Amino acid sequence: MTHHDVMSHAPEPADDPHVLGPGLLPTPFTADEIRAATGRGKTIRILVEAPGGVRFERINRFTDCDGDGATLARWRLTAVGAAADAVDGEIARGRVAWRELQGHAAFPADRTTVVEETVELPLGRLACLRYDTRDRPDDPVETFWVAREHPGMPVRYEVPTPGGVERSTVVSIERAG
Repeated sequence: MTHHDVMSHAPEPADDPHVLGPGLLPTPFTADEIRAATGRGKTIRILVEAPGGVRFERINRFTDCDGDGATLARWRLTAVGAAADAVDGEIARGRVAWRELQGHAAFPADRTTVVEETVELPLGRLACLRYDTRDRPDDPVETFWVAREHPGMPVRYEVPTPGGVERSTVVSIERAG
């Protein structure tokens, strides 16, 4: 893995659609780029590895896509690699705006570092931007890997929890016909 500093200060918001406000780093994708990559819909399968050896898969499915947003359904599967992909628990559904999804990657410039990094994931070998960020100066670091070839959510992220680090990795992305 090779990496170097990409950005350590916030640009001026001006007319850059990647910059959502003062003090924020540019987002890797605009709302329009996320909408275009989602098209008429897509399904993202995510492997979650929690502390203590707990592993499960989660599905994020985008439907009813239009110029403003989409319906996002999220659910957990009963077992990793389950043949039947049975739903475990409730299916959460709600409307999300493309701009809202873009905002999830609007990190504070003074508490975030960004480096380029190539990672091997189930989606393949991907050139990513790795964001190391924290909400407050004394908080533990959360890390997000964003692949430019997959506009939308990070392809991997790690979040500290009281029992250790929880890692979520995108294992597949299927776009609706």
